[in-house]
Amino acid sequence: MTPLTSRGRARAERRHPSPRLRVSAAAGPADAPRRGRATRAGLLTAAFAALLATAAAPTATAAPDTSPSPPAVAQAEVPAGVTAGVAVFDRQTGTFTEQVNSAGQFRSASVVKLLLALDVLWGRTPESLPAADRTRIDTMLRSSNDAAASTIWANNGQGAIIDRMVARLGLTDTARPPATHPGYWGYTAMSARDTVRIYRYLLDSAPAPVRDYVLGNLRQSTRCASDGYDQHFGIAGSFNRPWAVKQGWSGFTSGGCTSAPATAAAPTAKAAGHAAPTAKAAAPAARAGAAAAAVDLSRPALHTTGLVGPGDRAIVAVLTLHPTGTTYGKAYTDVGRLTRSLNVPGATRPAGTWIGTWGSGVRVRAQASTDSAAITTLPAGVEVLVGCQKRGQQVSVPPYVNDWWAHLPQLGGYMTNIYLSSPDNQVPGVPVC
Repeated sequence: MTPLTSRGRARAERRHPSPRLRVSAAAGPADAPRRGRATRAGLLTAAFAALLATAAAPTATAAPDTSPSPPAVAQAEVPAGVTAGVAVFDRQTGTFTEQVNSAGQFRSASVVKLLLALDVLWGRTPESLPAADRTRIDTMLRSSNDAAASTIWANNGQGAIIDRMVARLGLTDTARPPATHPGYWGYTAMSARDTVRIYRYLLDSAPAPVRDYVLGNLRQSTRCASDGYDQHFGIAGSFNRPWAVKQGWSGFTSGGCTSAPATAAAPTAKAAGHAAPTAKAAAPAARAGAAAAAVDLSRPALHTTGLVGPGDRAIVAVLTLHPTGTTYGKAYTDVGRLTRSLNVPGATRPAGTWIGTWGSGVRVRAQASTDSAAITTLPAGVEVLVGCQKRGQQVSVPPYVNDWWAHLPQLGGYMTNIYLSSPDNQVPGVPVC
């Protein structure tokens, strides 16, 4: 690749930076500003999260299928403006360590794909399924493929799938989509505590081949979903493996996770609703029937659910709604902060410093150079975990110049420090690689 000019490199690293969020001043000896360059004072405040503590716990055994224990004292830190339903179940003790609005109903988005897969597998083994069905379930669970979910939904009775699974698993807060939107599988009503019940069925009651097949797919969750959204937020970003996740999102217009710059076009069907392809564009907040009466169908939704720790000790369900107009990066960051605040037995947390970013289309590269391969782009404004930093190729975003790059261990690459929300070229407190 032909080396880029400083201005060209800047364009390659971002699109449309916000004039309110200038990060780094011109680089010079010892990273001091050069005479005549703009100062950074007053342009941006630092936005650092604390280093995450690391904790380990012993391997767990499955708890008996008893009724949920009374709510524990909540530790969850729900960000301002976010509506959340939270449940964390410790399989070793058979108790909840967190419950916040755990019975509250949320539109499921793609979390309902757990029920779609279990319905197809009910009374059957994975090996007995037609190859096409196995392929649909694989892509639906690993990369949240919507076309696969829509085919399964249409082929198996739409809302009748939900009715069957409610009866089979004893779910209390789960209901089919409203009668006004029968094709919208993502409008299924679900709660955090019902989500825990689904995972408890998988772990403790499902036939071993079904359990291993479904959870095996969730353990292979792809960071980039089929619709181009970065789906390793929440559980996947907050805790080290082992984990298994099924995430959900609805009502956003761009989720990053591609090497090509995101477009500024109107939201696609997938981005807008994450439901059936014919039902995704600009969802009205229609309310019909018992399920719709309690479920918000309009605000952006972002959910993280799954298993954490050795022996799948903890079951975690975090369902969230965000103010209208919230960007994917902001919601991604808020769900991450909420998830990291939880008491999750058996979880270990990745080392590093959480730091905000700015700009859109910011690329993560294989090396500390704009000449190296682009691994992915970041959701605009997302918070990232920085493990260390090093000097690399100088990048210019006039009037700023910086040759420091941050290593993002969860993404396996580097981003220029210009787009970190820090007033200094070299981020204070972050070690040198």
